[in-house]
Amino acid sequence: MERLVRKLLLWVLGIFLMFFLIPESSVWADNWQEQIDATQQNKNELEQIMDAHEKELKGLKGEQSGLQKRLGELNTELTEVSNHLADLEAQIVDKLAEIAETRVALAEAKEKEAWQYDCMRQHVKYSYERGSMGWLEAIFQAESFASILNYATYFEGVASYSDRMLDEIIGTREFIESEEARLEQENQELEILKINAEAEKSRVNELIQQVSKSISQYEDQIDDAEAEARAYEAEMKKLENDLKYLKKKLAEEQAMSQLAANGQWRNISEVTFAEGDRYLLANLIYCEAGGEPYAGQVAVGSVVINRVLSDKFPDTVVGVIYQKRQFSPVGSGRLELALAMNKATPSCYKAADEAMAGLSNVGNCVFFRTPIPGLTGISIGGHIFY
Repeated sequence: MERLVRKLLLWVLGIFLMFFLIPESSVWADNWQEQIDATQQNKNELEQIMDAHEKELKGLKGEQSGLQKRLGELNTELTEVSNHLADLEAQIVDKLAEIAETRVALAEAKEKEAWQYDCMRQHVKYSYERGSMGWLEAIFQAESFASILNYATYFEGVASYSDRMLDEIIGTREFIESEEARLEQENQELEILKINAEAEKSRVNELIQQVSKSISQYEDQIDDAEAEARAYEAEMKKLENDLKYLKKKLAEEQAMSQLAANGQWRNISEVTFAEGDRYLLANLIYCEAGGEPYAGQVAVGSVVINRVLSDKFPDTVVGVIYQKRQFSPVGSGRLELALAMNKATPSCYKAADEAMAGLSNVGNCVFFRTPIPGLTGISIGGHIFY
């Protein structure tokens, strides 16, 4: 923005000098064509700046577009991660419910195990207390061989029951240990997945914040660049208007010169000069052509008197010289300084005298300026008279 401010200040200063310190007429040394050339150069430079600025703005918008696309991808990724995390959380809730149910089942299994163990303990105790005598007593007390077979079948059933009970206890214990280990493993795995999912969600969120911040920064830069572009466009429009104005004034000036040539002219004998006209004209000649050859000084004085004689301009020396925006020394204040100090040289006074006597070395020319391409006229010193 500092660059923009500096450029605008320079342009404003240039325009101020152009329109307030420099008069309008082509009679100036700083003429219309020079202003046109300078304005055209400013316009060309501004066009180059605008082209570079437009490329920069296009690049910024491209970067912003890329970031916005990346932001969309990250938002999609975040949605997927969030959905995955929600699934994991739902799985964890289900697993916790399953664990709770399993723990109830395990508690029942442990109660069953305790009961089985107690039964087994009682059975072992009973068997131990009776020992091998139980078999012998049963055989000796048997009344028949069939009774002995019945006792044998009974004792075999008791032994088989003991084996089954032991197997059940072992199976229950293995089931309890297996289920506890499985549930613990699954719970740990889910917790790890949840931690990883939370970390991934945090990472994506951080990326989104970074990209969003970058987009915001680009938006600020683009806003500044677009504001600068609007300022450039406004300045360009102003320069284009200035060019139109300057070219119009130059065309008007050339048309006026032709119009004056074809208009009515008084004879020098019809002019009555006022007191102070000689002093005023000599100092204007000094300001406009003080450094020119004597012929150039006479030519400047002749232009002033030709205007007095033409019906297209004021009919007095004072009126011609102080006509609005016609002679640059008037607008810049140089003439006032020259008048205050009587800066006019003897040759300037002599040139004023000859011009006021009706002597003209430029015919009926009513304008002069420094030479420019395409402008024809009478060339004297550093000026073209037309």
